[in-house]
Amino acid sequence: MMSIEPGTDGFVVIDEASFRYGAEPPIVDRVDWAIPRGAFHCLVGRSGSGKTTLLKLAAGLLAPDQGSVRIDGVALTGPVSRIGFVFQQPTLLDWLSVLDNVLLPVSLKRRPTAQDRDEARALLDRVGLGAYGERHPGQLSGGQQSRVAVARALITEPDLLLLDEPFAALDALTREELQDDLLALCALHATTVLFVTHDITEAVYLADRVAIMASGRLHHDLPIDLPRPRRREMRYAQPFNALCLALRQAMDEAP
Repeated sequence: MMSIEPGTDGFVVIDEASFRYGAEPPIVDRVDWAIPRGAFHCLVGRSGSGKTTLLKLAAGLLAPDQGSVRIDGVALTGPVSRIGFVFQQPTLLDWLSVLDNVLLPVSLKRRPTAQDRDEARALLDRVGLGAYGERHPGQLSGGQQSRVAVARALITEPDLLLLDEPFAALDALTREELQDDLLALCALHATTVLFVTHDITEAVYLADRVAIMASGRLHHDLPIDLPRPRRREMRYAQPFNALCLALRQAMDEAP
């Protein structure tokens, strides 16, 4: 087992966190991880390795049985507004317009203002859906729905954005486009990101660091030394492919 030590520079600090259901073996087992403010970290692993459970601990949707999760030095005891979450499925509300879906996090707290609506429209513009605000989710493709879900998560300008394999069901070309959209949006406010995926190339393209999870534990930590902003042509260059190979080999070595 390895740990990514929760040093003093961590904006997100997961400290010896464990979680299990009842008497079952732990799903997350004594995980240490620190994410600096503004960093983009990815977590990769096979199905059933504990990735989604760890993400829910970081979101405050689950409480650790032992250890702690701290955001900017404050222990997390439940969901907070400074954390945005994008699920595996877009989970849009069919009866709301696209614009109102983006505004949903605001609407749950108060009545949206004209400025809120302008900001939602600006987000839709940035993900290529500026002309779709009055449509409903059923009128959108899967990729368009995923773009709306990302815009919704960012409408409150969260300090931390958590994403659970949000592009896994999309075709390869759409997935690459959404990866570029996500990087551009997160760069606007230097958003701290933890992104869960099982796709090695996706992790290398997006992240500053990639950790491998297996059997509830972190087993490898790979820094991604590629320049930003990321460009699509990087995917076909030797440094990118070497990192993908190193990550794949590390995954094969994990128990």
